[in-house]
Amino acid sequence: MSEDARMTNADLAARIGVAPSTAHARTRSLVERGVIRGFHAAVDHARIGRGLQAIIGVTLRGGTRHDGIVTFAEEVRRLPQVVQLFFLGGTDDFMVHIAVAGSSDVRQFVVDNLSTQPFVASTRTSIIFEYHRRGVAADFS
Repeated sequence: MSEDARMTNADLAARIGVAPSTAHARTRSLVERGVIRGFHAAVDHARIGRGLQAIIGVTLRGGTRHDGIVTFAEEVRRLPQVVQLFFLGGTDDFMVHIAVAGSSDVRQFVVDNLSTQPFVASTRTSIIFEYHRRGVAADFS
């Protein structure tokens, strides 16, 4: 039931066909066990002036990998344009999901915040036309 975190316990119980007390106990158990790690709001980025989204693949320079990974992740997470940050295995080391007002803001983000970092070897930008999110994934611990 990840579609509506504001759904009442009674509505949840009716939807899954159990008593409200059972739905409440199951939800509480999932929270206590860490299976449910939060309740989230979906933001319409276009309505807050950030209607253009992009995914930027980032490859770091070799040599000082550990320091580069840690420093890059810490610095990029703080940027207000960043919606999500993924640390990957594969061709790219990171994928940075951003939401900005327009294409010039994507360029400025890459130039000012990624290309200037000494650990970054290359970037590859893809504009997102549309996407579907099935649910909100929790951070890896």
